[in-house]
Amino acid sequence: MVDGAASPRLGKIGAESRRWRSAVVVLACAGLLAAFAPAAGATGTSAAPDLVAVSGARAGDGAGMDAVVRAMVREGGASATLARVRENGSTVWKGAAGVADMATGAPADPDGRFRIGSVTKTFVATVVLQLVAEHRLGLDDSVESHLPGAVPNGAGITVRQLLNHTSGIHDYTDDPAFDITNPETLRRWLTDGRWTSYRPQQLVDIANKYPPYFAPGQGWHYSNTDYILIGMLIERLTGRSWAQEVTSRIIRPLGLTDTSMPIDSPFVPAPHAHGYLKLPTGPADVTLLNPSVAGAAGAGISTTADLTRFIAALLGGRLLGPAELAEMKRTDGASAAVGYGLGLQRMTMPCGEFWGHDGGIPGYNTLLVGEANGQRQFATSINRYAMSDHAAMIRTSNALYSTGICGNRPSTSSPSTQMLRPAGPLT
Repeated sequence: MVDGAASPRLGKIGAESRRWRSAVVVLACAGLLAAFAPAAGATGTSAAPDLVAVSGARAGDGAGMDAVVRAMVREGGASATLARVRENGSTVWKGAAGVADMATGAPADPDGRFRIGSVTKTFVATVVLQLVAEHRLGLDDSVESHLPGAVPNGAGITVRQLLNHTSGIHDYTDDPAFDITNPETLRRWLTDGRWTSYRPQQLVDIANKYPPYFAPGQGWHYSNTDYILIGMLIERLTGRSWAQEVTSRIIRPLGLTDTSMPIDSPFVPAPHAHGYLKLPTGPADVTLLNPSVAGAAGAGISTTADLTRFIAALLGGRLLGPAELAEMKRTDGASAAVGYGLGLQRMTMPCGEFWGHDGGIPGYNTLLVGEANGQRQFATSINRYAMSDHAAMIRTSNALYSTGICGNRPSTSSPSTQMLRPAGPLT
């Protein structure tokens, strides 16, 4: 589904490659921070009825985060926004603004679950790097050697090229069947399409109808098909689904009790903020959908607490050895210009180097980043709804991302890499 006018496609499960470096999100890492109001370790409720925040010991984050999360709802067109800042192993701020349910007016829960879209890719890529460490495959193995006949020219495409989007394989979500600028396509998706169950090879077959964007390794184009193939590869190597492997290798060892990787289940466990589309007839609740359309490219569900714990563990070396983590953060060739490694994207900010991913799926947009030195992590989920004031959406998004990432640390320049693309519903 589409998020206002943000994307013309139903299926942008990770990035909109032709527009992702537009000015929609310029992560200007400037202030917006006031004094930190609550005492260290205190909990409380903001004077504003639409914000619930818990603040910790780092001066400068609390008031600024209160303001930008609230602004996403009041000015930026979100029905709800959740966010969390973690420093040195502890949450120093968490908050939520807006409503979890438009029908009842129930407030959004800062600990609520949400669909994470393409942040799923970082979990899935981590599993692949673990399999590399176990010598069960090599990053430069051909796709054909593990998935014979899955894609044309599979012998010339490597596992690495799938992971860093230099394969050239067409993104199945670019197919007109996912184009909801057509009102009839939108109507069909709302009534029937969102319940469709897809097998991975079906999605790959949609992509195979189209020529590649370029020869393998000769360009960079974000393609969700790459990660559908990665999910198929994990199953071929392990005999278990990508979701089972993510669960056993990452979710359970880290104790991510609010994270799940559904295959076909349409539900988001409570508590959660509902996702909506703004239609001429009013809000359409799109919280329930069959996530198999996203699969290993974007089907995950999590919380800001679990996501910040995950990225801290990943970048801190708890999930991968030094060699594998270095490979995950390696950007070279066609992927160097966009700073995209293997399921991770680099942001060089004025306040430090950060790595993470963004994502979206109908009703939900997510950003997860962690500082390379392990000190700070930031996660947010935005339920974008009213997108008519594009300038306000840009302004409030920039403020939220920059404040969450850099806090009150000094900013003297613009970041060298943008992270967020125009947020489509399956991104």
